[in-house]
Amino acid sequence: MSPVPPPSSEPQAVAARYARRDAAQDAQRYSLYASASALQAQQERLRALRRLWLAHGWHSLAGLAMTEVGCGSGGNLHDLIRLGADPAQLQGLELLPERAAQARERLPAAVRITPGDALQAPIAPGSQQAVLAFTLFSSVLDTAFRTALAQRMWQWVAPGGGVLVYDFTVGNPRNPDVQGVPLREVQRLFPGAQIASRRLTLAPPLARRLPPALLAPAAAVLPAVLPVVRTHRLSWVVKPSSSPLSSS
Repeated sequence: MSPVPPPSSEPQAVAARYARRDAAQDAQRYSLYASASALQAQQERLRALRRLWLAHGWHSLAGLAMTEVGCGSGGNLHDLIRLGADPAQLQGLELLPERAAQARERLPAAVRITPGDALQAPIAPGSQQAVLAFTLFSSVLDTAFRTALAQRMWQWVAPGGGVLVYDFTVGNPRNPDVQGVPLREVQRLFPGAQIASRRLTLAPPLARRLPPALLAPAAAVLPAVLPVVRTHRLSWVVKPSSSPLSSS
């Protein structure tokens, strides 16, 4: 494994940003039960993820080693289990101790939860078929640290595997704690990768104002008329293998 980068203040800054965000936001806004728009976004994201991985040639997640960086309370890892991933092959890395504790409480015991800075995580190079980063890079504002984190994640990926990046594409002028991650930034972070990417997620401020019955039709129709209303991007960033990969 390559040498561990020198200590950085960015992990502490990220933790402070999340603390400010948690204090300012209503948790119900992201509840799949309480918020129809959050549920719509999650279901759309899972369908897109499934399509990307099926096109990649993965007809089952059984036996695939996967790690999520910034796993929060474990919702995405739980989704992977429901899609057929083996709990013993899953790992979550989480910077915030309270969120890591929630993930440990909610997920099967076989899932490994590792608290702390992801750059220090003891993951062997080439050991993971997929590394997930869901709304992660948008909270990492230091360019050097963001680049180092992407490089470390790339080291963990086995040839033929990839990094799954889901993040919003533009910044929020009312929130200086986040920064948009457009496709060109994903390309910069993972040079030489094969990238399949698509726009997703009806703009949350708009989606939250729509009646639940209109959410699915609006998510299907509005982007065709006004593409900018899809504010996020799901990218499957593939590490080339010695043999040609199927197109995704």
